[in-house]
Amino acid sequence: MANGGEIGYNGGRENRPLYHEKNEVDIMSTNRYESPLSSRYASGEMQYIFSPDKKFSTWRRLWVALARAEMELGLPVTREQVEELEAHVEDIDYDKAAQWEKKLRHDVMAHVHTYGELCPKAMPIIHLGATSCYVGDNTDVILMREGLELVRDKVVRVLAHLAGFADKYKSLPTLGFTHFQAAQLVTVGKRATLWMNELLMDLEEIEHRVSTLALLGSKGTTGTQASFLELFEGDHGKVRLLEEKIAKEMGFTAVVPVSGQTYSRKLDYNVASTLAGVAQSASKFATDLRLLCHLKEVEEPFETSQIGSSAMPYKRNPMRCERICALARYVMVDVGNPAMTTATQWFERTLDDSANKRLSIPEAFLAVDAILNIWANVAAGLVVHPKVIEKHVLEELPFMASENIMMDAVKRGGDRQELHERIRVLSQEAGRNVKELGLSNNLIDLMAADPAFGMTKAELSAHLDPAAYTGRCAQQVEAFLAQCVAPVLERYAGALEGKETELNV
Repeated sequence: MANGGEIGYNGGRENRPLYHEKNEVDIMSTNRYESPLSSRYASGEMQYIFSPDKKFSTWRRLWVALARAEMELGLPVTREQVEELEAHVEDIDYDKAAQWEKKLRHDVMAHVHTYGELCPKAMPIIHLGATSCYVGDNTDVILMREGLELVRDKVVRVLAHLAGFADKYKSLPTLGFTHFQAAQLVTVGKRATLWMNELLMDLEEIEHRVSTLALLGSKGTTGTQASFLELFEGDHGKVRLLEEKIAKEMGFTAVVPVSGQTYSRKLDYNVASTLAGVAQSASKFATDLRLLCHLKEVEEPFETSQIGSSAMPYKRNPMRCERICALARYVMVDVGNPAMTTATQWFERTLDDSANKRLSIPEAFLAVDAILNIWANVAAGLVVHPKVIEKHVLEELPFMASENIMMDAVKRGGDRQELHERIRVLSQEAGRNVKELGLSNNLIDLMAADPAFGMTKAELSAHLDPAAYTGRCAQQVEAFLAQCVAPVLERYAGALEGKETELNV
């Protein structure tokens, strides 16, 4: 992410992108720092969106769009000049750009001159009337929109995996937890819908951001468009048309209505907040799964030769979900960067945003990309242990069945108040047997021996069918998948095509 005037682009071979159209990955240098998001976690697709090639070729596309619009609106720009610019959008000489920046101490002008050397006929009209933020800010918006579209597609893939999981286990009873204490039963599939529902909320937010992102347009040095008004000799209509033509060529329907030299940095904050929403949902899922892994009820995939611990060979640590939580924490904290940047911008422009947003925005996208890659991998390979789940359910079920048993006993002539007190006393005794003596839950045996209930052990045990205590879980899952998830998967069917991103680690 670049903005004019800041010295920061190093140029040269060391800044060549790690991802190319052929999915080639350059050999990593071992004698300098490499961001783990690039070397370990993020996909080549997301790295390419924020690569030098993508960024600077987009600058050039914007210069082409500017020149073409100016030509069409009557300025002295020729078709030959526009075609020359078009012919050299991709062939960027980074070494030459670095040489120019070392001399000029200005990244945008360095690339103007580098481009101009390839396009001598067009050199006199490159960047005509524009300020550095014309290429810098407009490119940032374009890259953020493409990044959000990739995030959206990966959210859809996670939803698809979880939908299959929820449907498969929609009727499997499991302990519900409140305060991480056993509560009424739910089903494994119903719990998955809670994760999916939050992702659908994230998807709605992403769709809103994608549909409402607007280019900066051609606003000039302080947002007044004075330079363009001068070029068009006071014709306000042509100045407005210039922005419309540029936006249309770059695939946008709108530009921001007013600005200083830059678009409001609140836009960056809104995008980062959208990404942080995905991170929150991912962390909730991963935390739940880490707890379920501890209970040995549901686990993330564990490969045949995977090592859980260098010291303890028996370990099956939930390392992928732990990584999701770690990266999610980074993204959620990262939102503070554009928030502070937005709050401290001075009047029409100040440059203390640039170095920060070069880091905070691309890194947020790369981190969320990594989170979703891991999440899709985990969701596609979740391992459920029904026998362990059943064991835990049966340990708690006598307590949960006690109200139904009380109602049955009342129908047989018992006193509701007396039975309530007997259940309270016997439940505490059964609880002591479990917690202090390490015995099994014997509440049913205690009730069978108590004449107040007037029921045999078999009659009492008839109330211990777990499926009788899951309410509408299965029906809720079916309705949720049909009404909320299926339309999304249908709308973004293209996102489900192709291979999943393979995890490096």
